Amino acid sequence: MDYDLSKPQKLLQESVRTFCKRKCSPERVRELMATDTAFDEELWSEIADQGWIGPHLPEAYEGLELSLVELAIIAEEFGRVCMPGPFIAANWAATLIAESGNAELAEKYLPSIIEGELKATVALLEQGSSWAGEPQLTVTRDGNNYKLSGIKELVLDAAIADLIIVVARDGDDTCLMMVKATDSGVEITPTPSIDATRKLCRISFDAVTVPSEQVLATGESADKALRKSLQIGAIAVSAELVGIMQWTLDATVEYVKTRKQFDQPVGSFQAVQHQCAEMYLLTESSRAAAYYAAWASSENEPDAARSISIAKTWCSDSARKLGNHAVQCHGGIGFTWEHDLQFYYKRSKANEFLFGDPTFHREQIAEMALCTT
Repeated sequence: MDYDLSKPQKLLQESVRTFCKRKCSPERVRELMATDTAFDEELWSEIADQGWIGPHLPEAYEGLELSLVELAIIAEEFGRVCMPGPFIAANWAATLIAESGNAELAEKYLPSIIEGELKATVALLEQGSSWAGEPQLTVTRDGNNYKLSGIKELVLDAAIADLIIVVARDGDDTCLMMVKATDSGVEITPTPSIDATRKLCRISFDAVTVPSEQVLATGESADKALRKSLQIGAIAVSAELVGIMQWTLDATVEYVKTRKQFDQPVGSFQAVQHQCAEMYLLTESSRAAAYYAAWASSENEPDAARSISIAKTWCSDSARKLGNHAVQCHGGIGFTWEHDLQFYYKRSKANEFLFGDPTFHREQIAEMALCTT
């Protein structure tokens, strides 16, 4: 592995960073946080025009057919500005469709999702469930159709979604079903969340009719597609955490250089310097873990799955520690609403949960280790 980005990748990084600085200022983030959806249609269209939704997906579906490293680059830069909107949800849904092996539904939906015209999300979690992808919500047969009843929790950006991929149980098999947000029997309710830049919802399904042609995948193909999409989602969130950490580090170092106490910058005190040094180490080690996971998955390396779990665990833990250091270095202002640090801290805490928290991924790593002994 080459640990440096290639020239095209550096150009992509610069392009995304410039776009984010121009289009997603802290003031704009605060404005969107105050809305019910944290969504800006114009901003989303511009992101789609750049090709940053599903950049790793095939050109046949309007993707750029890049590697997951490029996806990680985009996610990191979005993390630097705490980008509101359905970036994670859209990439998760698009990946799930692409990995399902259902060419008919992929051709029908993927181009519209990648071009930003159709907004999609995935409904996986339920009360008492986990990110292991073991749904309890069951479907019943109704002739050539299915009936879907139950509740999904903590669904990303469902309030603006046109299409919902529901992970359900058909007997002993996993079943991926395509449901329109406007279908009869679908009720979407906002759920309070620590992160106001990325809204969560509860979705209730009351005898929703799903035609058989809207079934994306079942059985082993559904399990494989879901597992792969969860892995890619974990890579994107890990990279976003790196961007959050980089912004937090930069903001903290700048603050301790200018904030004075006892007639000298607080950054001159060794106790503060120690915290900043650890923040730097946490950021760089997290970047290495996230980008290795992206590269390993793109190259189908034998340790790809383990690398993804390691990256998600390390980035989640590191972002939490780094955020605590940042608050300590900022002092009282660090946890106030007026300072931007608070919404980066909250986003990192929410991301810690997405696609599996550190405890979940440590269990995954342990299982992989036991399977190889």
